[in-house]
Amino acid sequence: MSDALMHTYARADLAFERGEGPCLFTADGRRFLDFAAGIAVNALGHSHPHLVKTLQEQGAKLWHVSNLYEIPEGRRLAERLVANSFADQVFFCNSGAEAMEGALKVARRYHFSQGHPEKMRVIACSGAFHGRTLTTLSAAGNPKYLEGTGPVAEGFDHVPFGNMNELRNAIGPQTGAVLVEPIQGEGGIRAADLDYLRALRNVCDEYDLLLVLDEIQCGMGRTGKLFAYEWADIEPDVVALAKGLGGGFPIGAILATAKATAGMAPGIHGTTFGGNPLAMAVANAVLDVVLAPDFLPHV
Repeated sequence: MSDALMHTYARADLAFERGEGPCLFTADGRRFLDFAAGIAVNALGHSHPHLVKTLQEQGAKLWHVSNLYEIPEGRRLAERLVANSFADQVFFCNSGAEAMEGALKVARRYHFSQGHPEKMRVIACSGAFHGRTLTTLSAAGNPKYLEGTGPVAEGFDHVPFGNMNELRNAIGPQTGAVLVEPIQGEGGIRAADLDYLRALRNVCDEYDLLLVLDEIQCGMGRTGKLFAYEWADIEPDVVALAKGLGGGFPIGAILATAKATAGMAPGIHGTTFGGNPLAMAVANAVLDVVLAPDFLPHV
């Protein structure tokens, strides 16, 4: 391990020179079957020909221009995600943690725009993982990750995953949203019961709460449908997406209904690198593969 790198990872004494399909190769030719997939990122394997071709072509044209201008590749990606989901609008960023931070902002800004700024509390689940920023760590509430980080971000109430009675009991006058992973990843690959997801949708409608789903790890076809929530035949208000969307290229996205984005006006949220032409082109290439008629039925 290099002392030039912060010691935030217990790295294996192993480095790879290239990847192909499900395999990684060391410089001396050893082949490894890659079960980690970049921590659930390389959804189409390594060096997928369509992704490589797209990256090379777009890289020779334009990498970055800023969201001050129209970005056709981003417009196309947003329109495709909208056409294949519950969402009306999309915001692009660079990672899952960014997407989750933005999703929480969308939820709180919605209630602010409706004249209820007090509805800023979010009910989240024990065992969850939503990212490593201070706010997303607070949303998950894991003491191990919060230790030594100073004051916890305010506004989160935690209930047992899958327990509707506890969730109902946690709803108060300041509650504005419910945050759930349809399948908890770090929590032990625990899939939410479909009736639980339906009950969440119903209770959110009953109390005028936004249902925010974290599909950063379970989205993009991992379950045999583009999004895990589809199995419950429900529509959330906001979804955080990342990992598989870029097939290995850094990207995140917030998907939301027009209702949920009522509080998002110019200047309220932004990103320097999010939505850049290179990331948008690669994510469109991922969708080319995932949305092909013969792909998801075989997952």
